[in-house]
Order: sequence, then C-alpha cells, then structure tokens
Amino acid sequence: MIDFSLGKLLLIALIALIVLGPEKLPGAARTAGAMLRRVRSGWDSVRAEVERELQLEEIKRAAREVAAQGSAAKGTVDNVIHDVREPVQAVMAGLEQSVTLGGDAVEKTAAEVATTLPSAPDAVVPAAKHVENRS
Repeated sequence: MIDFSLGKLLLIALIALIVLGPEKLPGAARTAGAMLRRVRSGWDSVRAEVERELQLEEIKRAAREVAAQGSAAKGTVDNVIHDVREPVQAVMAGLEQSVTLGGDAVEKTAAEVATTLPSAPDAVVPAAKHVENRS
C-alpha cells in the first residue's frame, strides 16, 4: 500500500487544520477514519474471497486428481478381471467336461453292473431253496 512516514502524516494534519479549521477537523477526522475502516473492511473481504476461491480451486484440483486416479485404478482392475476371466472360464469348462464324462462313466458302469447281476427275485428264490435244504 501507500507508505506514510511520520513527516508525511504531520504535513497532511497541518494542511487539514489549515483547510478545515479547528471546528471541522474532528468531524472530518471521524469521517476519514470511518471511510478508512470501510476501505480496510472491503479490502479484507476481497482478500478473504480470493483466498476462498484459491482454496476452492485447490480442492477442485485435488478432486480431479483423485478422480483420475480412481479411473486409472478402475482400468487396472478391469484389465486384471479380463486377464483372469479367460483362464477361469477354461478351467470351469474343463471341470464341467470332467463331471459330464464322470457322470457318463458312472451311468455306463451302473448299466453294466445291472446287466451282469441277476434280478432280485431270481436271486432270492435259489437262496431260499438253499436255506431250506440245509435244514
């Protein structure tokens, strides 16, 4: 701001005393002080607003950086999921095929066992005769 030394302030006070006179000088000083307070208050308000805007810009910049990092992380996760999905699907297909082949083998073995074993009524009658003959 403007640099006022003691000599400059005394010169301004002397000029004001000569121009305004001793009767109007106290009222003029009060008015000048009130105006100076308003100017300072306005200046402080402007400075505070500028500081808030700077902080807001900094927060927005940080939010953009976080969003960019989040997008990059999402892209990385999507790539990993894509890379892992194909081998997992191949393993699942292999397991499904193994289960299907295993189920077919069990059914085939069960059919073979059923054809080689005598039916239950045919097997019970000779066993019963064998028990009667022993008695």
